[in-house]
Amino acid sequence: MSDYTKATNFTLKDGLTTGDPQKIIKGADIDAEYNAIASAVTSKSDLNSPTFTGTPSAPTASTGTSSTQIATTAFVQSALVGAYPVGSIYMNAAVSTNPATLLGFGTWVEFGEGRVLVGKGVGGGGTYVAGSTGGNKDAIIPTHNHSAGTLATDSQGAHQHTSVSGRGASTAGSSQGFFAGLQGGFTGSFNATTNSAGAHVHGLSGSTANAGESATNKNLQPYIVVYMWKRTA
Repeated sequence: MSDYTKATNFTLKDGLTTGDPQKIIKGADIDAEYNAIASAVTSKSDLNSPTFTGTPSAPTASTGTSSTQIATTAFVQSALVGAYPVGSIYMNAAVSTNPATLLGFGTWVEFGEGRVLVGKGVGGGGTYVAGSTGGNKDAIIPTHNHSAGTLATDSQGAHQHTSVSGRGASTAGSSQGFFAGLQGGFTGSFNATTNSAGAHVHGLSGSTANAGESATNKNLQPYIVVYMWKRTA
């Protein structure tokens, strides 16, 4: 793109004396001016939908500018740097390229291999500090049961026992609440004896059924794997 520079000083010719050959405006002078104007015009961009070539430049707007002003590469790069400050996490579901190459700035390291992200703060029954880690995908949930040994009750005088087949017993008197609690899942046998004074001891044996499952990976939530990077500089 070039600017138009006038080749002939027509005003200077007006000051020359009559008869001076330089005072005459020749066709060649006019033609040279038109050619210079035409060259300058054709090298300029149109106001409406111009097509630039080469490496055009424009003023760089300040960060945060939101208008129809032209955005330079410097403005775009500044906006990206502001959007990904040091400590930012970049994720991509398909492209493994380091963000330093994709974005053109920063030092990035692979981050969070084999882990999911949890928001900082207090919630879900725990307190979570930024940068801390926890959890175990291989925690074991063991099978288990509960066994009962000999239990004794205090002396409460006359009483009665009512048997419940294969599951325990309910009673009247001071032992009622104890044996009623055994009905929820106890299998085995019990025996009861009393002496003449009414004091008594209950012998109890048996166990609950197995519960739980012995296996690993039972703590894993549903997940999907992505590439994660953290900006360190």
